[in-house]
Amino acid sequence: MDAHLLHVNPSLPEPIYRQIADQVRRMASAGQLRPGEVLPSVREVAAVHAINPMTVSRAYSQLEAEGVLERLRGKGMAVAARGRGGSMAARMQLMEPTLRQAARHCRELELPADRVLARLRQLIEEDDA
Repeated sequence: MDAHLLHVNPSLPEPIYRQIADQVRRMASAGQLRPGEVLPSVREVAAVHAINPMTVSRAYSQLEAEGVLERLRGKGMAVAARGRGGSMAARMQLMEPTLRQAARHCRELELPADRVLARLRQLIEEDDA
């Protein structure tokens, strides 16, 4: 995995360590990160994104405690062989908090569901998303 595949946005209310953990969790669940695949080092991720190494370490430690990552002696962190399931239900569960938040925002802004869903489809189908 390349450290540039992670997207960190300091202006979001969500802590950076949680942004990193959520992205790695989703990529592992979807099979974009294969069991045994080694993640970039804490220092590399911190340098690429200009963030504190302790932030990255916190994300990795959380994922290790969840069983998503495992520590390989001399190699760093890797996707656990018995990582989270990649079933559709498991992947949908990972999206649930984000979808609920988006739905709440749409209601607060009084946006029509059909327009929001059409825009969501466009964003999903974009190559850069």
